[in-house]
Amino acid sequence: MLIIFKSSASADVVTFEENAKQILSVIGNDLVTSQGIITVERLPDAISKIKAAIANDKLIPSKQKKPEEEAESGQDVSFSQRALPFLELLESSLEEKMPITWGIYP
Repeated sequence: MLIIFKSSASADVVTFEENAKQILSVIGNDLVTSQGIITVERLPDAISKIKAAIANDKLIPSKQKKPEEEAESGQDVSFSQRALPFLELLESSLEEKMPITWGIYP
């Protein structure tokens, strides 16, 4: 299932449900409902948490795998790579003072 994050401050960010759950858990939300909102007031804290998680992820050495193993597992994309578009959405939304809504992609 796909999850879409929307804000009028920036382009939409579309991600797989598993990745959205990981991102939302970092900022203190969860994916128990099919939609939600990140208010403008919560954006600074969410940005700090995502930046910290990205920095932490970059400290963890990636496992040495053969290229064909990475392609099969889909694990060749790190959390920091998956979270960067979301971080950009958070920052743009804060700058424009716009909330972010999210939900299941139709």
